[in-house]
Amino acid sequence: MTAENVIVLGILAAAVVLFVTEKLSIDLVAMLVLVALILTGLLSPEQAFSGFSSPAVITVWSVFIVSSALVSTGVADFIGRKMLPLAGRSPARLTIMTMVVVGLMSAFMNNIGAVAILMPAVISVARETNTSPSKLLIPLSFASLMGGNMTLIGTPPNILASSILESYGSLESFGFFDFLPTGVLVLVTGVVYMTLIGRHILPSRAPSKPPSDELAIREFLTEVQVTDFSPLVGKSVTETRLGELYDLNVLNIRHADGLREFAGSDRHLSGGDVLLLEGPRDQIVAASRVEKLIQYPADGELQVEGDGLRLVEITLAPGSRFEGKRLKEVNFRRRFGLAVMAIRHHGRSIVTGLAEEPLVFGDVLLVEGSASNVDFLRGGNDFLVLDTPPPNLRRTERAPLTVGILVATVVTVSLGILATSTAMLLAALLIVLSGTITMKEAYRAIQWKSVFLIAGMLPLGLAMEETGTAQLLADQIVQLAGGWGPRAILIGIFLLTAILTEVISNAAATVLAVPIAIDAALSIGANPHAFVMAVVLAASTSFLMPIGHQVNVIVFDAGNYRFLDYTRVGVWLNLLFLLLVALVLPVIWPLFG
Repeated sequence: MTAENVIVLGILAAAVVLFVTEKLSIDLVAMLVLVALILTGLLSPEQAFSGFSSPAVITVWSVFIVSSALVSTGVADFIGRKMLPLAGRSPARLTIMTMVVVGLMSAFMNNIGAVAILMPAVISVARETNTSPSKLLIPLSFASLMGGNMTLIGTPPNILASSILESYGSLESFGFFDFLPTGVLVLVTGVVYMTLIGRHILPSRAPSKPPSDELAIREFLTEVQVTDFSPLVGKSVTETRLGELYDLNVLNIRHADGLREFAGSDRHLSGGDVLLLEGPRDQIVAASRVEKLIQYPADGELQVEGDGLRLVEITLAPGSRFEGKRLKEVNFRRRFGLAVMAIRHHGRSIVTGLAEEPLVFGDVLLVEGSASNVDFLRGGNDFLVLDTPPPNLRRTERAPLTVGILVATVVTVSLGILATSTAMLLAALLIVLSGTITMKEAYRAIQWKSVFLIAGMLPLGLAMEETGTAQLLADQIVQLAGGWGPRAILIGIFLLTAILTEVISNAAATVLAVPIAIDAALSIGANPHAFVMAVVLAASTSFLMPIGHQVNVIVFDAGNYRFLDYTRVGVWLNLLFLLLVALVLPVIWPLFG
C-alpha cells in the first residue's frame, strides 16, 4: 500500500464518517473532499474541478428541470388522478397500482417529485377505501426507487455509472434503455413481494383523518372577544405579542357580520373582533385577564376553514433553506401569510411552543391561511403542500409540448443521435424557451445540494482510480470472494454498495463503488458492465431505514411509521434483490464474453 493509497483511504473514511454523522451538510462534505484532493496533491485543480463540467452533472440538473416541467404542466398530476382510482377498493390492487404508477413515473422524472405528487392522491384514495395509509406509503416510496432503475435518466446512480464507464476510454457507456430488463424485473419483483408479503408485514394503523381531526388540537382552540377597552385594540397581531408572552397562536378573526379572515401579522384589532386562539387553557385564561378578553361562546364546533381559509399539511422540500431553523427565525407567518397550528414529529403532535420548534426534514406541519397564500407556498421550492392542487394551478396547455419534448429526447438518445447529456440539456432549454417554465423556476427546480455532492465526489472516484486505490480495494474483494467464483465477487460488490447507500447518499455510494466494480471485473477478465449494473441496482436498495433515502423520509410521518417498520419489510426485499443479482443478472448481462 502506497502513501497515496493511505491518503485516499483516509479522505474516503473521513467523508463516510461525516456523511453518517450528518454533522455537516452532504454538499459541504463533498466540497471538503474536493479541496482535500487538491491540497494533498492527489489531483490537479483542473482534475478536481472537472466534476462540475462532467456530462453526468449536466444530465442530472437537466433531469431536474424536465421533472419540474412534468409537474408544472400537470402531467404527473393527471397520471395520479386517472390511474390510482382504477384500483378500486381492493387493498392488493391498490398496492399494485400505487407501485406501478410511481415506478413508471420515476423512470422518467425525479423520484422525489414523483412521490411528492402522488402521496396526496394515495392518502386520499386510502381514506376513501378505509385503508390505512401506512399500508401504501412505504410501497410508494420503495417503488419510486425501483422504478428509477428502468432508464438511464431514472436516477443519478444510473447517470453516474454510465459516465464513469465512459471515462475508462475502452468501455462503452450504457444506453438509455440498457437498464430496462433489470429495472422491469426489479419493479415486478418488488410489486409481487409487497402485494403478497410486504403489505401484511406493514403496520395497519388507523386510517388518516382530516388534519384538524387527526392532530390533537381541538382542546387547544378557544374563541375570545376583544373588548372595547382591551389594550390590544388598535394593535397589529404582531404587536399584541400574544405568542411571545402567552404562547398563543392567533389563527383567524371573526367580524360582527360573521365573516372570518386570516389573522395576518399586520392586521390591526378592533373592539368586538372574535379571535380564534390556539394554546394552553391556562395561558388563554391569563391572557384574557390581562388583555381584557372575553371567553366567547362558540356555536357548535370551532371553525378553522371556510370564508376563503384553508387548512393543509405541508412538509419541508428536499434541500429547503429553512431546514434546521426555528419557526420564529423563519418568520413563517409574516413571510407566507400562514399560521402553523401543529407539527407532527416522529409520530407525536406538537401544538405548543411552536415558535421554538426547529424545522426537521420529514416533519408535517398543519397550517391555516388563505387559499392564495397556500398556492403561493406551493409555488416555492422550500415546502411541499401535501394535497393535490386544482388543475387551474397547472399550465395544462403546455402538457402536450412537454410530453413531446420528453419523447423526442428519449428517441434521440435511444437511436444514438445525441449523447444523453446533450439531449437532456437541449430538452431543458426547449422547455424554458417555450415558456413552459421560467428560467427562475428552472433554477429553483435544480436540487443544488445533489449537484454539488456529485461534482465534489466524482473527483474522489478519479483519485481512487489514478492512485490505484480502487484496484487495491477490488483486489481485496477478489481475494475474499474469488474462491467461490465470479458470482461471489458480484454479490460482494452488491453488498458493499447496499451498505454504503444506507448510510451515505446513493450518488456518493455509486461514485465510490463503480471504480471498484470495474477494476474487480477487469482483474478476473469479466464483463465490467455486469458488475456496474449490480452497483446501480444496489444503490437503489435504501429499504432498511427511513434515513436511507429522501423519499423514505417524506412518507415517514405521513404514514405514522416507526423506524423499524422499514427494516421489517425492507430486509426481505434486499435479500430478494440479492438473489436476483446472483441468479438472474448474469443471464441478462453475461459475466464473460
